[in-house]
Amino acid sequence: MANTKTTWHHIRRSPIQSFIALILMTFSFMLVSMFIVVNTGFSKVLLYFETKPEITIFLKDKLDQTIIDNLQKDLISYQNVKEIKYISKNKALEIYKQQNKNNPMLTEMVTAEILPASFEITVNDPQALEKIYQSYATKNDVVDEIIYQKDIINSLLDWTKIIRISGLIVTILVLTTSFFSVTTIIGMKITNRKEEIKISRLLGASKFYVKKPFLLEGLFYGLLSSLVGSILTLSFIYLTKSSVNAFFQPVVFISDSLMYYGLVVLAQLIFGCIVGFFSSLIGVKRYIKF
Repeated sequence: MANTKTTWHHIRRSPIQSFIALILMTFSFMLVSMFIVVNTGFSKVLLYFETKPEITIFLKDKLDQTIIDNLQKDLISYQNVKEIKYISKNKALEIYKQQNKNNPMLTEMVTAEILPASFEITVNDPQALEKIYQSYATKNDVVDEIIYQKDIINSLLDWTKIIRISGLIVTILVLTTSFFSVTTIIGMKITNRKEEIKISRLLGASKFYVKKPFLLEGLFYGLLSSLVGSILTLSFIYLTKSSVNAFFQPVVFISDSLMYYGLVVLAQLIFGCIVGFFSSLIGVKRYIKF
């Protein structure tokens, strides 16, 4: 209890330094919260595209049913193939009419005969698409065209990687700045109270006793800033989740689960306490040597 009062007394006696420490750490944890949510969202986007990549193989007209069955058996033999759909000419016509039902002029002259049959292959691993594409691109006797959105998938992977790395670098830089700022501020406070600490030591106070208020102060900065930072960021994210999720449909980029937000806040509080404690611990070890 006495140490808590002493800690609060330290904070009140140098409000500007305490305010700077809180602002820096709050901003850091706002970025950490944003990074966690964005990284989680992009992980969902990647998972969606990795489990739903598709390649469409359009077949030549007038192929024998035996040839079509053999092609399907061959496609099934590839590793990581999740699903194979055979779209007949009649089924292709149904899909075409459904897609253009609001524009009758586009469906009047279209018949099943002019539409190609096709295979739609979904895989669990995007690398399997490349193998199928390389294998069937040369089968010109049975394959009319192959639709493979390789560039889109690769671009998504590249952009996601860039965003993740950039976000991680910025977050680490800001956290490092906050860490050493708190260390410096604690050190300045210890320097300002050097005589008080010496007197306490001469009166028999242990090293841990004089260090404890400063350690608690670091914990206070970490706890409060992580709480405020995560709540501010998560509140903003929660308010904008509808528009963000609409943009990333059908992927739920931002979770609706309150438990998810609670876990993020809890993780931030634990991380905040760790950062606050160790930043003050370094300051204490550096400046209290008597």
